[in-house]
Amino acid sequence: MHYTLHQLKVFHTIAENQSITKASEELSLTQPAVSIQLKKLQEQFSIPLTEVVGRQLYITDFGKEIAAAAEKILEEVEAINYKTMAYQKELAGRLKISSASTGKYVMPYFLSDFMARHRGVDLVMDVTNKTLVVQSLEKNEVDFALVSVIPEQLQLERVELLSNKLYLVGSTRLERNRNIPVRKIFERYPLIFREPGSATRNAMERFISEKNLPVFKKIELTSNEAMKQAVIAGLGYSIMPLIGIGRALGQGELEIIPYRGLPIVTQWNLVWLKSKNLSPIALAFLEYIRTEKERIVHEVFDWYEKY
Repeated sequence: MHYTLHQLKVFHTIAENQSITKASEELSLTQPAVSIQLKKLQEQFSIPLTEVVGRQLYITDFGKEIAAAAEKILEEVEAINYKTMAYQKELAGRLKISSASTGKYVMPYFLSDFMARHRGVDLVMDVTNKTLVVQSLEKNEVDFALVSVIPEQLQLERVELLSNKLYLVGSTRLERNRNIPVRKIFERYPLIFREPGSATRNAMERFISEKNLPVFKKIELTSNEAMKQAVIAGLGYSIMPLIGIGRALGQGELEIIPYRGLPIVTQWNLVWLKSKNLSPIALAFLEYIRTEKERIVHEVFDWYEKY
């Protein structure tokens, strides 16, 4: 048999996604290129690796065994590459981070220079809601997590990165009477919320409850980007993190509506388990954050700190 590592990687990706289309997107290859590699690998086995039922691709039982073996082989090859870099005195391995959804506007800027300096480090970053971020910490699946609310049930260490400010915002397209009390917004217009489990939603609901504000209608969306577009379109108002709407404010698509008790201010924290034995890569990243944090905030988030 003369299958290649590339063929094994392509097949493993197909098996994970159950789709040639999705595998091609993940591998940044064309669909025909992926299909050719699958065909070449299949030619070396007399037992089918895949089958098509209707228009859906399925991995056969034999194919699943080959995919599992391919995963082990690829992991061993990756380990060899890491060991080679380690002998060359280069940092090599994986850095795993879980980030709350709004953190996608923050975390990449605290990673870019570090990743550029250490070419042997592979980054795995999961962007999800607060509940799943906490679960990844509890299960010790990540090195670090980025959160705006510290989960009290866990024993954590932390480094504060940036303030998290939430304002009441609306579309400049809405012809709201500027003379009416802001409280009337809550009585007359829909409010746009994140899904349950989101720290943004929790903060918004807590604020509404504390101020005893009425809610005319709720609209629930599952990402901050979707919320922003909905507010810009005039679908309703929301209390949103400033970090994700800077451009929309600058372009005059959104406006901040002053209201007593706002903004809600928390902190973006890089956290990790106190009991965790940090890898050399994680320790290097932590040192980088502590050394470079102020520079990054000044260079990247200067506009943000002025609000």
